[in-house]
Amino acid sequence: MASTVTTESAENPSASTRPGYGQLLRTRGAWTFLLPGFAARQPFAMLTISIVLLVQHTTGSYGAAGAAAAATGVSMALFAPYSGRLADRYGQRAVLIPGVLVHAVSVLSLTALALAHAPLWALFLVAVPTGASVPQVGPMVRARWGVTLQGSPLMTTAAAFESVTDELTFVFGPLLATALCTTVTPAAGLVTEAALTLVGGLLFAAQKGTQPPVSGESGHARVRHASALSVPGVRVLVVTFLGIGSVFGGMQVSLAAFTESIGEPGLNGVLYGVFAAGNMLSGVVCGAIAWKVAPQKRLVVGYAALALAASALWTAHSVPLLAALGLLVGMCIAPSLITGYTLVEGLVPAGARTEAFTWLTGAVGLGQAAAVTVSGQLEDRLWDGAGFLVPMAGTVLALVTLVALRSRLAAQHRNRTVARGVGHRVPVTVD
Repeated sequence: MASTVTTESAENPSASTRPGYGQLLRTRGAWTFLLPGFAARQPFAMLTISIVLLVQHTTGSYGAAGAAAAATGVSMALFAPYSGRLADRYGQRAVLIPGVLVHAVSVLSLTALALAHAPLWALFLVAVPTGASVPQVGPMVRARWGVTLQGSPLMTTAAAFESVTDELTFVFGPLLATALCTTVTPAAGLVTEAALTLVGGLLFAAQKGTQPPVSGESGHARVRHASALSVPGVRVLVVTFLGIGSVFGGMQVSLAAFTESIGEPGLNGVLYGVFAAGNMLSGVVCGAIAWKVAPQKRLVVGYAALALAASALWTAHSVPLLAALGLLVGMCIAPSLITGYTLVEGLVPAGARTEAFTWLTGAVGLGQAAAVTVSGQLEDRLWDGAGFLVPMAGTVLALVTLVALRSRLAAQHRNRTVARGVGHRVPVTVD
């Protein structure tokens, strides 16, 4: 499929060598999936905090609220790759429409059970389909960029743009959910999340023109599809992103514990905001640079910087120092995320990229869920700030894996045979 980059780029080849956000946003058809895509994934950042606030209100227990939210997060991380694989095989629209319907029903059921003071096991029972049905709109948007910008240097810019968009989502989503739950009613956050998911998801699914082609479309034979996880480079990236998730989870718990220990719990939001600001700032800059260094080398160097910065967090004993280190850690995260997502284009055939993106997104979520649990235990059993050991351990272990297996991140030949027809045994090529 030919690239649909703007006419300006096609007529002036030199323009494509100067990637920038202006040129990216002028790409033909981009806004048709960007706007509904942003609306559809905004609720994702509202889900966890809305569950915590509602369940804590109805049970009086943060432990029960956290457990219900964790069940949702783990379920999402485990089921997300299968959702991505189905989207690659049958089309994003075919997965999104039933998915958002199931999610809306599950969220409203969870809300009703919480308000009815149902036992905790009943909340867990509904939390599983709630998390499993979270629409993977972010990976789907990235897959659409991959088709739209095929072969263009704007791919790195698009990855950076998506990283910044994710960060904006996780800044505004929790704020909106908290405001609704505290000023309207404790159930308002989840009700709004369900409504936005339903409306935004259906609008996004309606944009059929930019949907990636279904990987099963073959003129000769049915195709046996391999999972994106069968690509060695994707497995390396999954471990890398697990380490990034450990930073998010460890920071959330440890910053809250630190500010509580110094008697300034209100500073928690400020310190986490500084961390998120560093992430967004470096993401914007990363996407504006025309990189000449290979992405494999950029990932190793950037991840080494992340591990080094995360390893210093546990030494901070003052608010200014912790803010500075948090800013630095945040600035190291975005380049690693962006480069990892960019590498997927060369590692994975177009027909499996949505699944590959969901494996990476799920890895971040799974690493975050594990880090929240371990950090909380360390904070309770050891000293204030012991939870910061989790980001250090997670990133260092991931860095060792990345360095040892970095050769597996080399881009594969784009026209290689990825599957065989059943019966006729005709090789099927992609791109």
